[in-house]
Amino acid sequence: MDAKTKQIATDLAYEIIREVSRAIRPYVGKEESGEKVKMGADGTPTSLIDVIAEEKIINILKNAPVLSYIVSEEIGELKLGKGTKRSVILTQELRRDDLKPEETPIFIFLIDPVDGTNNAVKEIPAFGISIAVASVNQGRLATLNDVELGFVSNFANGNFFEAEKGKGCWLNNEEVQPSDVINISDMTLGGFTKSGTSEASKLVDNARRMRVLGSVVLELSYVASGRYDAFLDLRGSRIIDIAASKLILEEAGCIITNKYGQKLNNNLSIYEKTIVVAANNKILHKQMIDILNDNQTDVIGKIGVVSRIDQRRPILFSAKVIDYLLTSGREVEIERRLAHKLTELKENPDLSNIIRKVKEDYPEIADSLNNINFNIDYAQLAQNVFDFDCDMAVILGGDGTLLRAQAKMKPEIPIFGINMGTVGFLTEIEATHTFDALNDILKGDYYKEKRTRLVVSHENHNFSAMNEVVVMTDKPAKMLHFEIQVDGEIIEEVRADGLIVSTPSGSTAYAMSAGGPIVDPKVGGFVIIPICPYKLGVRPFVVSDNSEITVKLLKKGKNAVFVMDGQINEEAKYEEEIKFKKSDKDAYFIRTSTKYFYEKVKDKLNKGGIDSKSRCHNE
Repeated sequence: MDAKTKQIATDLAYEIIREVSRAIRPYVGKEESGEKVKMGADGTPTSLIDVIAEEKIINILKNAPVLSYIVSEEIGELKLGKGTKRSVILTQELRRDDLKPEETPIFIFLIDPVDGTNNAVKEIPAFGISIAVASVNQGRLATLNDVELGFVSNFANGNFFEAEKGKGCWLNNEEVQPSDVINISDMTLGGFTKSGTSEASKLVDNARRMRVLGSVVLELSYVASGRYDAFLDLRGSRIIDIAASKLILEEAGCIITNKYGQKLNNNLSIYEKTIVVAANNKILHKQMIDILNDNQTDVIGKIGVVSRIDQRRPILFSAKVIDYLLTSGREVEIERRLAHKLTELKENPDLSNIIRKVKEDYPEIADSLNNINFNIDYAQLAQNVFDFDCDMAVILGGDGTLLRAQAKMKPEIPIFGINMGTVGFLTEIEATHTFDALNDILKGDYYKEKRTRLVVSHENHNFSAMNEVVVMTDKPAKMLHFEIQVDGEIIEEVRADGLIVSTPSGSTAYAMSAGGPIVDPKVGGFVIIPICPYKLGVRPFVVSDNSEITVKLLKKGKNAVFVMDGQINEEAKYEEEIKFKKSDKDAYFIRTSTKYFYEKVKDKLNKGGIDSKSRCHNE
């Protein structure tokens, strides 16, 4: 926006705030003002006072001399201006390329007409309006980064916050200043936690004081002005609630992110929500993020490296990773088989041509393969994976490589996966982002994600699995007869080709292909999926991970094999039982991004797995 356009938006925002304040004043403190009159576009009940405020806003923008989009909690998404009013779906509208210049809005207004409705009804002096104004870039979706103006007004006491992107923010025309508190034990914390969240309880217990006023937009702004030191909403705030306050905070020099410390850049939409963690400075914010993620981000001093060794691309890339880690002052231990392959490659007289060929076949990592330092005694760094004693293990490969390595290592060693396989659902990043991510990790900018593991018991032997256990016939095209118990209660007898017992991590693997549900890794449960059952009514079961699952073979003369994570095969016979319980030792992953589950479901599973490059290049 240029200065003239910003002035138009500012004048409209001022008018909206002034007129809404006048319109709702007679209804403050009146019980009937809180009467639920309809459901809002965001799926929450709408009170009478909200409707009055929103009607005033719509009337102002409808009669404005410019076109605007508006996103508001009650009415949803509209196109307004020049006397017109039309419902739209903003994400679709912004992608249109057929609008003439005179038909194209110049603003997106994100407005919460009355934030703190219950406070207004009960005349508690913490309720107000939030207005964010974003620029329109027709042809692409708008995000929080497009917000250029923010206004928050407390109708109860007249306090007025405003911010302009890149120019600063003000409270009642005076520049704001956040507090300088840096210790959790000294902070005043505002916001909303979530029941059953032990990490949030720990944060609240360690804070000096906790405030809950019931108005997200005001309380976020209080961090910018030093009234609060920090704020969080673990329920998930709507984007329309935080759009203006986010700009106010950032212009004051504060930090506002999601639970994992990542900057907020959600799409502007009535349906978008996000967990919010805000603080006056980076030091306090980092402490909050660490506590919320149960994260002990100790300095990582020693790192193990494991790679798939059937292709030259991951072997070469591992050489670059090892050199990077050693150059960064870290101790490194290398899986013995990888160390042997690296030594062979180092001594190969055709090494330069091998590197050139891999760079041609995989141009996306070509720059990373420049100037690889092979002047390293790999044999001296070699170690059996069973004996790894490190702060983190870097795994280069696909999910199979990662599962094999995880099964052999001590479970407390956290894993950082670099995808060099086909799908790489469990891995953290693609190879192109490796060194940026490693740089963040070595600085301590990471968190540990916990994943449930299974203990499998059979005939006095125990095995472990992180993804799944598959029980199937040892003879192709033959069915098995199972009895399935949960905590001693028979839940099903089934004839089927096989049976899968899956953790949430494994729900996106074989279990999903067999018709099981996709399960968020944070869910405390296991999934039992019969494979091609004969009985029509048999369906997958989701059971608590505190339960013990027992599978018994009922058909005499038919043996079964059960396979843990595709790695370990064991045999079970007639009337033998296989028991499954949650392991008391979880697996841990190093994460630098929250894009580890829902986004990966979309990114990875929609592709179908193997691409042409994977099919064509098997070095």
